[in-house]
Amino acid sequence: MIDRARLDACMGLLREAEAPVRVLRHLAWPRTVRERFFAQGGRELPQVSYPDFDPAPTLKAAQGVEEQLGADDGPEATWLRRQAETIAAAARMLAATDTPQFLQHGRKLYGTPRSPLPDENATVLGLARRFHEVIDTLDHVDLGGPLPADRSAESLAEAMRRAGERVFGDAAPQVVLVDELSANALAGPRSVRIRRGAAFTEKDVAQLIHHESYIHVATSLNGLAQPDLPILAASHPGTTRTQEGLAVFAEFITGSMDIERLRRLADRVVAIDMAIEGADFIEIYQWFLERTGGQEKQAFENTRRVFRGGCLTGGAPFTKDIVYLDGLLRVHHFMRTIVSLGRADLLRLLFCGKLDIEDIPTLAHMAAAGLCRPPRFLPPWANDLRFLLSYLAYSSFLNEIDLGRLHEHYAEIAGMAPAFAPNAE
Repeated sequence: MIDRARLDACMGLLREAEAPVRVLRHLAWPRTVRERFFAQGGRELPQVSYPDFDPAPTLKAAQGVEEQLGADDGPEATWLRRQAETIAAAARMLAATDTPQFLQHGRKLYGTPRSPLPDENATVLGLARRFHEVIDTLDHVDLGGPLPADRSAESLAEAMRRAGERVFGDAAPQVVLVDELSANALAGPRSVRIRRGAAFTEKDVAQLIHHESYIHVATSLNGLAQPDLPILAASHPGTTRTQEGLAVFAEFITGSMDIERLRRLADRVVAIDMAIEGADFIEIYQWFLERTGGQEKQAFENTRRVFRGGCLTGGAPFTKDIVYLDGLLRVHHFMRTIVSLGRADLLRLLFCGKLDIEDIPTLAHMAAAGLCRPPRFLPPWANDLRFLLSYLAYSSFLNEIDLGRLHEHYAEIAGMAPAFAPNAE
């Protein structure tokens, strides 16, 4: 294992490197961009500028990590080197806003819709299209009307406060309302920010509590409680895929996911692919306008997520939003696999801070050495191991079934049954 002096030096350099790299903050659009876009009739490309970003301090600190490690190729050195390389790539991406190079750096951090998944065959774009196919077949099914967005930002804030106090006690972050935010809600270890004036459904409230508070806040607080490995408190892009994957898995496992949320996640992936292929902001906005049933504000916000930091004329979008489905696949399959292997001891390691699944072997070594501490806070569903392990044990068995033949068998049964609409009583 790497000696303590070099580990401490690398930790200091990594925190120094990542401190100025605040991706979403740097890429945020002021509200005036949307106002001007609609004032022009939604027919002209938005006018956006970004502050200058100097990557030099981050690159210097990242190089310092490399110099500390030298020729060491052990697992801890490999992990530290990967952290430094990821943070450096994020700094280069922020320095390349509004240029084609923005995508080149971004794909190293988040991938693209067509990047192969670990099976080297499937892609996130394929999963998104599959979701679209399935959802489109539900047109004849009465799913009930859409839930009313009758919960105010103030109501959500109160629900988030209560939820935070239940799990985090005195460590619960402050919940505040803000006028401008890149999403409806964003969570950190010290505050959960909610966009003032936003409206939410009951399902939205549950999703945000389980996603933002019980995952993002929990892993932030757990990372802050790692005195020997303070990089685990940093939300740099190298951890985004696993963190968002955990958060979306939390929505599923708690029953907070719904069709509309799933459709939105799939839509983002397809839109990013369209932009890479050359669609500009107006074309993607029109596509989202159709997908949202003419909701202009929602269509704009969806499109903004795709193009923030990138080229509005197409070809180089921000690919971060593919990680919700990409991360979900990886997190779920990782959990299923370790349970099937009898390695449930690794489950809670996922929550010890901001990390990537690929970090688990090194962190397990460090946990055995007393350097990586167990998570203090866990979401309720992860704290209930009897439930979680029973679910994952069943889920892992699916790996052993020939799902193709099973699908054919049940498809034959479904094919013999005519479609019908149940009579209302």
